[in-house]
Amino acid sequence: MPLAQVTYIWIDGTSPTQTLRSKVKIVHHDKKTLNIKDFPQWSFDGSSTYQASGHDSDLILQPVCIVNDPILGAGNYLALCEVLNYDGTPHPTNKRARLVAAMENGGKAQDPWIGFEQEYTLFSGQQPLGWPDRGYPAPQGPFYCGVGADEVFGRRLVEKHAQACIDAGIMIYGTNAEVMPGQWEFQIGYRGVAGESADPLTVADHLWLARWLLYRLGEDFGITAKLHPKPVKGDWNGAGKHTNFSTRATRDPKTGMDAINKAIKALEAKHNDHIAVYGHELESRLTGKHETAHISQFLAGVGNRGASIRIPRPVAMQGHGYLEDRRPGANANPYEVAAVLVETICCNK
Repeated sequence: MPLAQVTYIWIDGTSPTQTLRSKVKIVHHDKKTLNIKDFPQWSFDGSSTYQASGHDSDLILQPVCIVNDPILGAGNYLALCEVLNYDGTPHPTNKRARLVAAMENGGKAQDPWIGFEQEYTLFSGQQPLGWPDRGYPAPQGPFYCGVGADEVFGRRLVEKHAQACIDAGIMIYGTNAEVMPGQWEFQIGYRGVAGESADPLTVADHLWLARWLLYRLGEDFGITAKLHPKPVKGDWNGAGKHTNFSTRATRDPKTGMDAINKAIKALEAKHNDHIAVYGHELESRLTGKHETAHISQFLAGVGNRGASIRIPRPVAMQGHGYLEDRRPGANANPYEVAAVLVETICCNK
């Protein structure tokens, strides 16, 4: 009977920014192909993950998204899990449950698609990777999409991470070096591949799995990936998670721009509600500088990277497509970002 190593991955109760945890279960099976129902629930000690007290600490891991394990190899799996109370209800730290509810309560009918541009900063010890022990590197400018040992730092880890995502079946779209040295980005979302779904639940699941792989592979290099929205104070770009969002109506040539403009008005009305779940210390990034709008303002514009909501110029020219929410910080929970977008745009909340 085959034995598979299944890494159960979940989001913990760390505050103010949740982090990932994982443990490995040896699963016996006699199938060539496994599906989600073949991966059993598993309990864990919630008192050690800021999710329960010691006198009643048992919580349940419920697998919700399974991919191949590109690190342990063929026949092994990564299982992203929701955290449940012992009565089967979602634990308060389970933010995925809110997105599930939003999709069921009107969101799914609008056929929303989402894509995340996950920025992150690589650190070696206490310094961003490639930075001098004292002082600062040259001013930002040559580092974005740069090439060369004096401009790009950490490419081996980035390339290994991208290949791992591909091997796992995660919907990675691309990678690039970012504006600040040691800073990178990968994108998860629609790729036009037959059989793939860019619905918010699937894409948010894949982003959490891609984050886990980045952290895990960083162990092999002695490099830490951090998601702080302003990893270095001063005249340096922060780290965001620009979020691309569309519905059936925004993608339809007959209704596209009208639907996009209606969505933007709805987002403006809920600006503060969105900011509340778009990442801890977001005010350090949304300063009105470094390609951001100020956290207290809501701005929208075509091709404007200093806006809260950007309509890409090709979208404006063709009259349909998607909008880009530039407000979320790199450390925002993708389930929460997706949930408020679905609620506001698709469910009229």
